[in-house]
Amino acid sequence: MEHLARIPKNRIAVLIGKRGSTRKMIEDACGASLHIESNSGDVSVIWPEDEVSDPIIKMKLPDVIFAIGRGLAPQRAVQLLEDEVFLRMYDIREWVGRQPNQTRRMRSRLIGTNGRIRSLIEELTGTEMAIYGSTVLVIGDQESLALATPAIEGILQGSEHGTVLFGLEQDRKRQRIRTYSLETHEEKVTVDNSAFETLVPSLADARRRRERRFTNSQVDPLDEDAITEMMKLAEDEKIVYEEE
Repeated sequence: MEHLARIPKNRIAVLIGKRGSTRKMIEDACGASLHIESNSGDVSVIWPEDEVSDPIIKMKLPDVIFAIGRGLAPQRAVQLLEDEVFLRMYDIREWVGRQPNQTRRMRSRLIGTNGRIRSLIEELTGTEMAIYGSTVLVIGDQESLALATPAIEGILQGSEHGTVLFGLEQDRKRQRIRTYSLETHEEKVTVDNSAFETLVPSLADARRRRERRFTNSQVDPLDEDAITEMMKLAEDEKIVYEEE
């Protein structure tokens, strides 16, 4: 039996779910059996001995349990088993100290009226947040977390909501531009010259004359045969004499 994490007692029922539905969902996702100690909140796992378990799932399962313990909905927390989804946690007390009043005030600033600020951060960054006690939990891919980090830390440092959200929108636009530039570079299409020749019939002849002039200009001046060949006129060339 492998110990995973210890969760608050008031989150044990959430981890188990109605008639054990949440625990079963997690067990099905990781292919193992969970053992939940109701007195202490300790959660352990028993991996099957006859099967080779995915090392990534083994590594990330503690994050799933921890996230549920810190207020994240189980259906959201299970996403952490995916390769590209990661977890980041902030302790509000690191910014405001251990005074309960300051912690509650900062928690309210992060949530906003009717959860408006939290919803905007989630929407603009593509992350999912849980604010529980003195912690702020965020999950998402690397790009999403990179967007959310300055916004969350800005609010924790006391910045105005409008300033933080404006900066977040600007960061999001810059990220989109970088992504678009990379995609444009990767999908660069080679132009087919034959299409232009179809549209402009004389283009092929002009290109051949240009290539011929370029080739002729490379003639060795000591090679008489080459000089004679160069002096020959092509079918589309002629010499015109005019008086001044």
